[in-house]
Amino acid sequence: MSVLKKTCLALILLMFLQCSKENPYLIEKGKVGILTTNTAVHELTSIFSNDSIVSLTANTEDKEKSLKRSNDEYLIFNKNGKKLLEIVPTTHNDSLSGIKSIQFFDAKYKTKSGISLQSTFKEINENYIVNKVETTLTSAMLYIDELNATIAIDKEDLGIAKFSREEISINQIPDLAKVKYFTIW
Repeated sequence: MSVLKKTCLALILLMFLQCSKENPYLIEKGKVGILTTNTAVHELTSIFSNDSIVSLTANTEDKEKSLKRSNDEYLIFNKNGKKLLEIVPTTHNDSLSGIKSIQFFDAKYKTKSGISLQSTFKEINENYIVNKVETTLTSAMLYIDELNATIAIDKEDLGIAKFSREEISINQIPDLAKVKYFTIW
């Protein structure tokens, strides 16, 4: 076999191995591990076969809040009972629906730059462009178009009382402010 053929074969084998060793915790735009916006809800059972899935449909009543849900939700727990993810499909009651959003509850889910639930605002701001800051009742929502993600920072970390109507600008967020919620859309 010629050197060129051996080199091509080695490259193909290397690419195959890289694809099969995909990081299941890597957060990218439109993708988390092997999950993409096109992953159908019915596939979650096989993807998370070693974990536990709790399905809450839009018709399920939240007994604690006595409210009907506005979205279907699929909660993923590891075998020790720790909540990992909350997945919301694009369409209600449709097993063929793709994924609308994924919220992270475990810090092992990270971007290529290492941004996770344990990150600070400084780390986020150094690695991504914060395209918009929106004030909610309890948080400052950072919009990161590069990831199609929202990251919430608690108003308490900003020295602002919860439920205040004070608008928050990017300059008001301290470097050490921690991530409260991290969602990819």
